[in-house]
This record gives sequence, structure tokens and C-alpha cells, in this order.
Amino acid sequence: MKIRLGVIFGGMSVEHEVSVISALQAINAADKEKYDISPIYISKDGRMFTGEKLFNVDTFKDMEKLFEENTQISLIRADNKIKMVKYPPNKLKSSDIGEIDVFLPVVHGTNCEDGSIQGLLENLNAPYCGCNVISSASGMDKTVMKKVLAYEGIPVAKGIDFSNRDYFNEKEEIIKKIEALSYPVIVKPYNLGSSVGVSKANDRLELEKGISEAFEFTGKVLVEECIQNLREINCSVLGDYKKAETSVCEEPISSGVLDYADKYLGNSKQKGMASLSRKVPADITKEQEEKINELALKTFKVLGCAGVSRIDFLMNDETKEIYVNEINTIPGSLSFYLWEKVGVSFKDLIDRLVEIAISAHKEKNEKCFTYEENILKNGSFGGAKGGSKGSKF
Repeated sequence: MKIRLGVIFGGMSVEHEVSVISALQAINAADKEKYDISPIYISKDGRMFTGEKLFNVDTFKDMEKLFEENTQISLIRADNKIKMVKYPPNKLKSSDIGEIDVFLPVVHGTNCEDGSIQGLLENLNAPYCGCNVISSASGMDKTVMKKVLAYEGIPVAKGIDFSNRDYFNEKEEIIKKIEALSYPVIVKPYNLGSSVGVSKANDRLELEKGISEAFEFTGKVLVEECIQNLREINCSVLGDYKKAETSVCEEPISSGVLDYADKYLGNSKQKGMASLSRKVPADITKEQEEKINELALKTFKVLGCAGVSRIDFLMNDETKEIYVNEINTIPGSLSFYLWEKVGVSFKDLIDRLVEIAISAHKEKNEKCFTYEENILKNGSFGGAKGGSKGSKF
């Protein structure tokens, strides 16, 4: 019997289109003999749709037509099963569209990758691939991630974070702290991926412009020292807290800090991160590769990750110092191109993600989350009825 796999993608995120590309790549790679796949597309206004036409990338070129030709749904738990039901429900006949055994979220950015989708699936008690709510949220919030990693002794670049309100009230003081890092600096939104809103500032004018642009996307900004003699090295990790392994390392090729256009618009949009110019494997020494692998695994485990992630590193090519830049808990293209180089096909990668998800769900459900006894049944709760008296047991 096939596993009914629900692939979730899209979402209310500036990385919406990137998610569509990554999800269709995963759907095309998945073993159709093993999985009965249901595409679950989340529109930019938060509605869910499913339908056969969502398997075709051309469908996403005309959104009005997409909404007309596919079925809006809700996800519910009923009869101890996770079901897709038509929304609004049909009053005259069943609204059930299908059941899902396991979910594969292929979403990127805020309102999706940050624990939002994971929280929905947790409340449905549904098996799902990848990181849980906490690791997703801490991985997306670069300020939290940096503080956790620094506490664990993992090297990260020096930086300063501040809210929009902080900047409005204490602008000069904040800029002085930033300038103490010395120019150039990197300005980035605290919770976005795909290099959205990221800029490099060489002086105060560029700094203020970069901060202003970053605040267009988020309410908090992170400004970091710019690592000199920069080389960017990425490494993917696959597994969970019990067992995890690293992929081959890659070095993206660019003339500076990669932006959204470098990653997704410079080449074929349908290839996503896999189309980016890169050296695979990265041209680094065995010692550097071992150090990056060690830091990647430690980062993955410290943040409590599961599934497949990609950890991005910054390396000073002169001093050979290595810093963790960020973690992508649902990386573009699921980093399949890094795993292919170590003998794990994209099809095998999907299988591993599903296996990890099923195992984690089984382990979770062996724990106690509630008590069978209803303490409200025999108690007297005067205050709960609107009175001023305290509760009595």
C-alpha cells in the first residue's frame, strides 16, 4: 500500500516562489511506486488548495486560473486520521477529498519555515518531515540562533540586533555600536532566508539605507561584522538527534554577498538553488572540511534539528577562521544536489525524510501528553461561573 504523502508549499512569505520550485522538484523526484502524492499549495493570502494541476509549474503563472481550477481545502483530524476536506464544506454530500499519512513541508521563510506550519501539523498530531516547532523557530530567528550557538561555543560573527522601535528611539547610539564593529558590515532581516533584504554597507549612508530596506521586510534587524577575505562554504546535514551525517561541502561562486537574484533569478527558475554557480565539492583542505562537518553536526544537534538542513559558513581565507552564518531548516531544493555527490539520490533523500518523520511521530506518541482523568468532572469551580470565590476541589 502506498504512503499518502502531502507536500506543503507556497505560503505567506517573500520566498513563496522559491518554495514552489523546491516543492515541484521534490514531487518530481519522489518514488511514485511508493507514494501517492497530494500537492497542498498555500496561497499568498493563506488559503490551501489541492488539485492535479498543481503538479505543473505553468499553473502558477496565472493565479486566478489556479484558484478556479483547483480545490480549496482545510486539514482536519477525524476518525483518528488526517483528512483534506473541501472548503467551504458541501452541505449535501461528503466534503472529504483524501487522507494524508505523512506531510513533507517544502516551505521557506516567515509564516512557514519558522514553526508556523509545524505548529499546525503538531496540533493535528500528524507525522511530518523536518524540524519541529522549536528548532524551526530558532533556526529562522538569526538572533536567537546566534546566541544559542555562541553559548555552545560555536563560532559566529559579531553582531548587533535591534527592533524598529529601538532604532527610532536610539538611532545614534545603535549606529555607534555598529560602527564599533568597523565597516564594512552586513545588514539583514532577522528572520528571512534566500538573502532577502540583505545588503553590505561600507559607510554610514549605506548603513542607514540598508537598515531602512531591511525594515521593509521585518520588525527586527541584525547587523554583523563583514568577514574579510570571504569564502562561503555550505554543508548539509541529514538525520535526527539519534544519528546524523553530513553531505559534501559546496562553495557558491559570486563576486560578493549572494542576494536573492543571485540564488534564484540568474539562471533557470525551475532549478532553484541547484542552478547556482558553485564548486562541488568545495576547494578546501581535508582539515577545513572536517572542521566544517564537525560544526555543521554540532549546530544541527544543538538546535534540535531533524530531517535535512543546510548550514552556511563564512571563512576568512587568509586566517582560515570559520564561522557559522545561518542554518536553513528547509533548504532550497532540499539540498539534493549536495547529497547526490555522496551517493544519496533525490529519491533516496525523500525516503529518508519520510522514514525519520514516521519514527519521530511514533516516538512522540509513546509519551504522555494528557491524563485520562478529567479533573473538571467532579470539581466545583465557583470562580469559573463568574463569581468571586476561589475554585474548590
